[in-house]
Amino acid sequence: QVQVVESGGGLVQAGGSLRLSCTASGRMFSTYTMGWFRQTPGKEREFVTCFRWTGNITYYAESVKGRFTVSRDNARNTRYLQMNNLRPEDTGVYYCAVSFSSVPTSDRARYRFWGQGTQVTVSA
Repeated sequence: QVQVVESGGGLVQAGGSLRLSCTASGRMFSTYTMGWFRQTPGKEREFVTCFRWTGNITYYAESVKGRFTVSRDNARNTRYLQMNNLRPEDTGVYYCAVSFSSVPTSDRARYRFWGQGTQVTVSA
């Protein structure tokens, strides 16, 4: 069993930055994949980024590429999502999730463990 907890959401003006955190606990293996997704009311949860728990390869959705960056703090079992140059369309509830898959995937159906989500609101 794996538990994930997100934090760091908030309200920011367009062009601003936020950093989200996702801390994993429990039976977390280096081969697992972590992903970030976001959701707005009336829309499906959409892929933002995914990466293997350990390693350097990270995949980003085209809509966030060049603006969002993942970083790692292994001592804290935490991964960060640095979001720069935020846009109103980035508004939503951001979720981090863990998949047993050793190959990073954007398919949310492959993710087994989900956090409670953190709200990000970007005003125009």
